[in-house]
Amino acid sequence: MTATETGPIAAPAPRGGIVQSVSDSLVVARRNLIRMTRIPEVLLFGLIQPIMFVVLFSYVFGGSLQVGGTTDPTVYRNFLMAGIFAQTVTFATAGAGAGIADDMHKGLIDRFRSLPMARGAVLTGRTIADLVQTALTVVVLAVVAVIVGWRIHEGVPKALGAFGLLLLLGYAFSWIGALIGLSVRTPEAATSGGLIWLFPVTFISNAFVDSSKLTPWLRHIADWNPFSATVQACRVLFGNPGVSSSDAWPMQHPVWASLLWSVLIIVVFRTLAVRKYRSATA
Repeated sequence: MTATETGPIAAPAPRGGIVQSVSDSLVVARRNLIRMTRIPEVLLFGLIQPIMFVVLFSYVFGGSLQVGGTTDPTVYRNFLMAGIFAQTVTFATAGAGAGIADDMHKGLIDRFRSLPMARGAVLTGRTIADLVQTALTVVVLAVVAVIVGWRIHEGVPKALGAFGLLLLLGYAFSWIGALIGLSVRTPEAATSGGLIWLFPVTFISNAFVDSSKLTPWLRHIADWNPFSATVQACRVLFGNPGVSSSDAWPMQHPVWASLLWSVLIIVVFRTLAVRKYRSATA
């Protein structure tokens, strides 16, 4: 009797098609959302940080920074909130990267590879789940902002448009976090790597001070910063003070600039992240 030799079992071929890819992504997103509900402290700690920023900047710096020729704390709070909203959605990037790095470290990605699913669905599902969590954080933050004196002055439709731009920016940046998470070995490294580049992006901008107050070379960087474009677009749509006097195109057309920057970031970094995912798990 002869023994039958068998080779290694290959992973099932992924199913193709846009509809199948969307379906697989939603399944992965649902899995991540269920996981988040079982670890409520992650959402809680994600809420505490932006609330602290609102309170600290509003009451510590509110009476000392000049906006529109006045140091009125109420004016500064209305100026500030667009920046705090944008900072909140972008800082969620670090958590997205850490989550993906943790899945890689625990071998969960290898289990997904054994299933006949679209390869990009794992990352897309994760970023969608992170977007839902970010949206919940923004809702709570908006309530806190109203309590400290923030108001909208251009109507609800434009305000909803501003929140849409914020979430689009957060989703775009989550793909940068995904790429970082796939490029490092541990969740701790992903968290550190996700924050290092976020600080200059958020602070060399018009989020907390008028960019016209910066030195010329920093002002140019701030005016062309994708983060600044979204902040400026939100101020315009919210009707908040701080409309830029810069002649830079993103500051003159902030809504279009915000859309273009976010779409460009998604296209570039989703492509890089999916390619990295395929090579890392090949």
